[in-house]
Amino acid sequence: MTWWNAKHLLTILLATAALFASLILLPHTRVRAAPAPVTFNRQVAPILYNHCSSCHHPGGSGPFSLLSYADAKRWATTIQTVTQTRYMPPWLPEPSFGAFADSRRLSDEDLGLIKTWVEAGMPEGESTEAPKPPIFSKDWQLGPPDLILKVESPTQVPASGTDLFRNFVLPVPITQTKYIRAMEIKPGAPRVVHHANVLIDRTASLRHLHPDDWKQGIPGMELTVDSGESFDPDSHFLFWKPDSPALIEPSGMPWRLDPGNDLILNMHLKPTGKPETVEATVGLYFADKPATVHPMLLQLEHDSALDIPAGDAAFVIEDHLKLPIEVDVLGVYPHAHYLGKKMEGYAILPTGEKKWLILIRDWDIDRQSVYRFQSPVFLPKNSVIYMRYTYDNSKANIRNPNSPPIRVKAGNRSVDEMGHLWLQVLPHATPNSNQDPRLLLEQAWMQNNLRKDPDDHTALYNLASVDTISNDYTSAATLYRRALTRTPNDVRTLTALGTALDGAGNWQQAQAEYQKALAVDPANTDARFDLAHLEFKHGSYVEAEQEYRRLLVEAPKDASAHNELGGVLAATSRPTEAQHEFEAAIALDPGNFDALYNLAGIEADNNNLPRATELLNQALKQKDDADAHQLLGNIYAQTGMLADALDQFKAVQLLRPRDTIPHRQLAQLYSQMGQLPDAIREQSAALAIDPNNADDWNNLGVLHARNGDKAPARKDFEHALTLNPQLAAARANLARL
Repeated sequence: MTWWNAKHLLTILLATAALFASLILLPHTRVRAAPAPVTFNRQVAPILYNHCSSCHHPGGSGPFSLLSYADAKRWATTIQTVTQTRYMPPWLPEPSFGAFADSRRLSDEDLGLIKTWVEAGMPEGESTEAPKPPIFSKDWQLGPPDLILKVESPTQVPASGTDLFRNFVLPVPITQTKYIRAMEIKPGAPRVVHHANVLIDRTASLRHLHPDDWKQGIPGMELTVDSGESFDPDSHFLFWKPDSPALIEPSGMPWRLDPGNDLILNMHLKPTGKPETVEATVGLYFADKPATVHPMLLQLEHDSALDIPAGDAAFVIEDHLKLPIEVDVLGVYPHAHYLGKKMEGYAILPTGEKKWLILIRDWDIDRQSVYRFQSPVFLPKNSVIYMRYTYDNSKANIRNPNSPPIRVKAGNRSVDEMGHLWLQVLPHATPNSNQDPRLLLEQAWMQNNLRKDPDDHTALYNLASVDTISNDYTSAATLYRRALTRTPNDVRTLTALGTALDGAGNWQQAQAEYQKALAVDPANTDARFDLAHLEFKHGSYVEAEQEYRRLLVEAPKDASAHNELGGVLAATSRPTEAQHEFEAAIALDPGNFDALYNLAGIEADNNNLPRATELLNQALKQKDDADAHQLLGNIYAQTGMLADALDQFKAVQLLRPRDTIPHRQLAQLYSQMGQLPDAIREQSAALAIDPNNADDWNNLGVLHARNGDKAPARKDFEHALTLNPQLAAARANLARL
């Protein structure tokens, strides 16, 4: 090869290398297929079925159905218009200001698909790609309920006029406590129902307050109902709208219904242009087990600040609440009427960090809802929850019910205004405390209400109730008296004041308050029961019996009154009459612990031990009670069932660890069973609690002697005589030893 040839070859190779490098650096390209057309079956149907069909189906609250291609094609232009403006689906919260479950907000991609589909002429697509439409039963969505409640009388809603608010009382026909895992409401005319709230009336107070007209539905929007004898705060969002197929509670969080409770169906009804009939039914689904966690509802509000001038487009009210404990926020429910515009709910953490709970920039009362978080929002102790609502009372507000605008204040009518933010929270237990953490939340909430209105009757009453539960009776009495300055004849508060005074040891003053309450309302069974109980407790048996018998004329099915009357009769040596009253109480309330226990005592006195045993076992299913275990243990020991008696006395010991009696009884049983080391252990345990009991030292000496332990026995007898030189048994035992 010549030099020229070699050079030429090198040039060719270098050129080739450059070509290869150029090829490597060029971007990789491929032929792209044309995008598949957007069709109803492939893309649009899943959007409609997931976000729209819960309202838009035959019998639903929507004005037309969206369960088929023909439905969607017919309404395609309307669908495009209302979705592009986000008027539909109804979803008010702003994204990124709270992560909510079951969000109906369409993504930008979904909006683009709908728009493309309509503009392409609404192609149907391949039938093989069509998803199955959801099925909406004309009957109950969750299957047959365990209990169905129906309003007593239908309500007629006229074709036009103002909104109606009706409260329908639904007595609950149960004989034992039930726990509700789900609820479904069938209004009969869903399009006329704006929304409904369900309240639990623990004492049937609304029905008793309206004995003649409760069956027709009681007008009004806000109610106050009695929560009963125990602290039992509202805990669940029992809020229903026509697009809510059923209210299903989270696992472990059913709500409770007791015998004697009523449900109050509080309905907001709107004329639709034609006469409608509302005949609501409520279906309840029972849980197998009671709740394992106990949430609570808290409310921020400042209705007293609502005085909105005509034309004001940016009127603001605010409220805040400092949390005394840690909580998890499970959900929120904001509420205002037609002038509401911007609604803000957030928390400021102790670190200063702002944590959003909800933001609604364009409020619409017709699209209000309960919003549940995808996962609980943790708020540490000393976090401050804020509510800030802005109202628009100008001509520019298209929802303003007044033209021209007028001054608007707080009120229950829809043309009035409200400003509420409800939160469902799950409180964390306070370390090293057995106190219900909900009491601390209740206390903080009511104190916050008093900050806004020092004479708030409900806040004063509830704060006093918290003090009563905490056994701070003097403080409770002071608060009840403050509440009575505004409403001096409020029977409930007079009765509660009597209870606080009795707890503080002022039983004669308590008696006077009960008598005041009865002077205002002679038919008030709570005041009469408490007065009778007071007389009974202080040995005024004649007066107590008279009051109980008067009460039973008013309320013949009051199981507690029958039981307490039985107690009076037993105390005055009338066991046969007492037995009759205890039997009546159990017939009315088979789970009445006190009546079961009291009747068992009479049966035991009558030597009807099998019946007494049956009653005590039934009572102990209701409550783990030391006295019931004690009596049952005595019966078992009397009938020679020593092992069963042993179990009962051990149960007493667990419930009363500082009580010497169960230790003594166990020592006696072990002695009878020949288990002397165990007997000595229990007798020694009794002496550890009460070391100055001479009889116990003597009994320990007997056990040591029987076990062959003479030296310890001698010391026991001698110690007994040191404590009581006159104890003949110890002296005789020492001599015998």
